[in-house]
Amino acid sequence: MVHQLTRNLTEEEIKASGFDKYFVDHTNAVYPIAASSLPWRAEYIQAKGDILADLHEDLAAEQKARVTYDNLLRLIDDPDILEPLKFLRQREIVHYQRFGEALRHTTDKLNEKNFYAFNPGFDTKVCNKK
Repeated sequence: MVHQLTRNLTEEEIKASGFDKYFVDHTNAVYPIAASSLPWRAEYIQAKGDILADLHEDLAAEQKARVTYDNLLRLIDDPDILEPLKFLRQREIVHYQRFGEALRHTTDKLNEKNFYAFNPGFDTKVCNKK
């Protein structure tokens, strides 16, 4: 999409659009950056190593991404950009559903012997503290 939108821009269009600051650093290459001009950072990925916490984080991330696509779809009228955005939005919805299924499956298994999360027989050091 970045290539589609920028491949035929003239120098004047680059300046008039405000794309010039990005163009100076990245030409028209894809560089992950937020609308606020903040670059992508590794701490955006949240992982605790706890299956329940991580699945909830995954669910939240999918919803946040869906909202971003919703907002883009409200602002854009180019059909060549709208169709890929609609696909990406739908993908976030499916991911959310799959993470929800994983969370349900995980919580159904919490009481099984030696399951990772919250099993007193498995994690005696944490569960037997007084």
